[in-house]
Amino acid sequence: MDQAAARAIKRQLTGYVSELLAARVEASAARGTDAPSAAGVSLGLAPLPDGGFGVAVRYRLGVPAARMVARRVTEQVGPTVDVRRTGRISPLAQRVAGPRPPVVTARAAGETGRVRPLRPGVSIANVAVTAGTLGAFVRVDGLVHALSNYHVLVGSPAGTVGDAVLQPGPADGGRDPRDRVGALAAFAPLEAGRTALVDAAVARLADPVVDLDYPAGPITTTAVVLGAEEVEKIGRTTGVTRGRVTAIELDDVVVGYGDGLGELRFDDQIEVEGIGAGAFSRGGDSGSLVYRVGEAGGTGGAAAVGLLFAGSETGGENGTGLTYVNPIRTVLDLLGAELVG
Repeated sequence: MDQAAARAIKRQLTGYVSELLAARVEASAARGTDAPSAAGVSLGLAPLPDGGFGVAVRYRLGVPAARMVARRVTEQVGPTVDVRRTGRISPLAQRVAGPRPPVVTARAAGETGRVRPLRPGVSIANVAVTAGTLGAFVRVDGLVHALSNYHVLVGSPAGTVGDAVLQPGPADGGRDPRDRVGALAAFAPLEAGRTALVDAAVARLADPVVDLDYPAGPITTTAVVLGAEEVEKIGRTTGVTRGRVTAIELDDVVVGYGDGLGELRFDDQIEVEGIGAGAFSRGGDSGSLVYRVGEAGGTGGAAAVGLLFAGSETGGENGTGLTYVNPIRTVLDLLGAELVG
């Protein structure tokens, strides 16, 4: 089916899923047992081998209600449904804080050291965070800023505009003021109980002289993915990796942020799985710019498609997990930013 038809079925299924979960809640109440959580079922669009679209259904491992919903949806839709089981989805900042941890840093394939001038893919973070990735350079109000995630550059509801931003991040040995490269300037708020579209923030840089090159060369344009595209990123932890877009327009993607924010829902997300034996991303890759890879002899060159922010450690065709990405145009619009060209 075409994209419009797949979207229409997705809208119908959204109501159906709500009815199924409500029925489970009522049944649980009648039995005097705990009601099942509605978290764990995401619906989107999945690219099909024939060039059309099906409905993407993602459910979290270990949530019986989610598994039941996925099974019932599959029965309703038939062969055009793409069902995948995911692990728990978490933000992908480096989880280890404190002085430079030699084991964690040694495991990283990306750049965890001090880099000047700044370039995409290096370790960066708020002074009170661990470490994430500098994804891109953007211009806001005429000034050059570093783009990454909220949970990398802000960290928590306690983070405020003006906070010091370090390169490398504290988990990789960054110290203030020695490694301060700028200050938190703006972010898209994340609030408990509210559905979000992006996990994104920018830091105004003290030095506007930066290196704009990615492994694919300078990236100054954006593109909208339709599914099945091959994409690439360069991140602090796994370095340069390639993946494939496996779903778009995913709604109700639940990401566990821990204390302060809890579990947050995201709508209109992009899903990517790694190509080959490795994972597309791991903790510390948060904030990486995901870009479309130009094919030899083709018309499509490298263009930014999204901002990497979360992932699971299981799921995907190769079992190494699934990665979740905010659409880049939504990110730039909400931050009032444009890519530096």
